[in-house]
Amino acid sequence: MEDLLSESKTNAAEFTVSEISNALKRTVEDAFGNVRVRGEISGYRGPHSSGHAYFSLKDDRARLEAVIWKGTMSRLKFRPEEGMEVIATGKLTTYPGSSKYQIVIENLEPAGAGALMALLEERKRRLAAEGLFDPARKQLLPHMPRVIGVVTSPTGAVIRDIVHRIKDRFPLHVLVWPVRVQGDSCAAEVTNAVQGFNALPLGGPIPRPDLIIVARGGGSLEDLWGFNDEALARAVAASDLPVISAVGHETDWTLIDLAADVRAPTPTGAAEIAVPVRDELAARLANLAVRLRGCVARSTERKRTALRAASRALPSPDQLLALPRRHFDEATSRLGRALTVSTDRKRARLAAIRLTPATLSRRIGETRRHLDRDFSRAFAAFRSLLRQRRIDFSRAAARVTPAPIARSNTLARQAFSAFASRHDKAMTVQLERARAKLNQADRLLSTLKLSDQAILDRGYALVLDSDGAVIRRAAEVLSGAALSLRFADGEAQAVATSGDAPAARPSRAKTSDKKPAPGGQGSLF
Repeated sequence: MEDLLSESKTNAAEFTVSEISNALKRTVEDAFGNVRVRGEISGYRGPHSSGHAYFSLKDDRARLEAVIWKGTMSRLKFRPEEGMEVIATGKLTTYPGSSKYQIVIENLEPAGAGALMALLEERKRRLAAEGLFDPARKQLLPHMPRVIGVVTSPTGAVIRDIVHRIKDRFPLHVLVWPVRVQGDSCAAEVTNAVQGFNALPLGGPIPRPDLIIVARGGGSLEDLWGFNDEALARAVAASDLPVISAVGHETDWTLIDLAADVRAPTPTGAAEIAVPVRDELAARLANLAVRLRGCVARSTERKRTALRAASRALPSPDQLLALPRRHFDEATSRLGRALTVSTDRKRARLAAIRLTPATLSRRIGETRRHLDRDFSRAFAAFRSLLRQRRIDFSRAAARVTPAPIARSNTLARQAFSAFASRHDKAMTVQLERARAKLNQADRLLSTLKLSDQAILDRGYALVLDSDGAVIRRAAEVLSGAALSLRFADGEAQAVATSGDAPAARPSRAKTSDKKPAPGGQGSLF
């Protein structure tokens, strides 16, 4: 005992679980506030319903949990994919709810062009094996189209180049389907645009284009990654309308370039291919647009750099809401299952409760029959036992003389009398209890308004004609007809002093002749 007391005496500080978790969180965030981690994406299933993405970064020896918040996800230049090797920039933090550490990613980029190129080559090989790039599938372009559909950003310089070039070479109707040409939603929006142009009916309020131009300005491999989407390549290959791909510059190649019917080196080149006339003015406008776009981009980048430097001193909303967001996501994932389980349990409990008037009446009738049967059996058994005891007593009295046992006989007779009295009292108590249960069931039946007598006790009356049939409407009463009024305590006779006399009174069944079944509810009218 002394050894235990000596071991418990120490000057080491005690921490709660929350305190040690928060201290560990601060230590990790201070030591690894800005890190770059290279690894392979594992367990990526796309963004959560809240917009955040949860996955892991791994190599051949370790695994690191990772999270990308919704605001950061929308700024990524390409969509993360399972098995892709990337370089993640962010900070390490801990999640006290499960004693795990993770990296909150602020920027994500491929681990060199080799990783993306390997993924692109694998997609290209698989789609080529299916025949999506077969030249026999290519469609011829119309020589003089009347309507051209353009899929691109409505605010970029690409659409202006195409529209001006077409207007100068060969004026015609141009339909623009606005999409994002960069980011996470780029591939889905361009796919929907191609399918939407194909779905337009001939002769409808919106003219159906004769060909489609999918256009986007130049950029890096990450900027153009949305146009390497497999679903987009399949939609372009399955298009009933001829498609011209004008994504990036002449040196930029994407899967959509291989799946389209014609590839243009530039968006301006696509306009020149679509219409049969050339003009130098469109090239000059394209050059000015590129210079303007570069100037605006540089100015915007300088202002963004200054703003980023000023905002580093302030905590971001993502940092403040990191833990509440994680708790909310976990609660959301459990809520659906909890509601389903609770609904099933309550439905099962409700289905187990089956209390109807017919069931209650049947149970009362069965209880009454059981009580009558038990009472008859008990009374017969009592009489048989009493008869047998008297016979035994008489036989015993005949074998002995009264003189020696006079006193003993008197005591026995007194004991027998006392036994008979207790037995009578016990039977009376049992009968009273059974009668009380029967009265209680009768009152319950009346309370539930299952008895016509209970309704008559409330002040209602039943009107019968001379044949005993129930009269339900005043139109059925004949002037001078004899009526019978049934009340709770009896019946009274009456004569109708007024009423309608129809020419032919319809015949009806004498429902009053049929008495309600025992325990059932009779008609009120």
